[in-house]
Amino acid sequence: MTVPSDQDVSDTGNRADTVAPELAHFLTARTGRSWPPDADLFATGGLSSLFAMELVVHLEQTYGITVRGTDLRLDNFRTVRRMVALVDRLRTSEPGAHGA
Repeated sequence: MTVPSDQDVSDTGNRADTVAPELAHFLTARTGRSWPPDADLFATGGLSSLFAMELVVHLEQTYGITVRGTDLRLDNFRTVRRMVALVDRLRTSEPGAHGA
């Protein structure tokens, strides 16, 4: 995974506009299917709980965040929109995340 997190999202005021397209591209590349922002990735049978762990790793490495504790709930990974909100929340709450 070679997407530089500081290049794509660290200096932009509207991170959701950059995270959502990148995340949608990642999901499409991995599943061969495009996903609307509010589609439940797990209820539709598109993704497994094992793939959820791949999503966690992707989000952490791509956006310089750490997903732990209660943030590891499957609900945070059900839709592209929820993952974008999680990334945005974690990036703004982690000191030093923007320059990592």
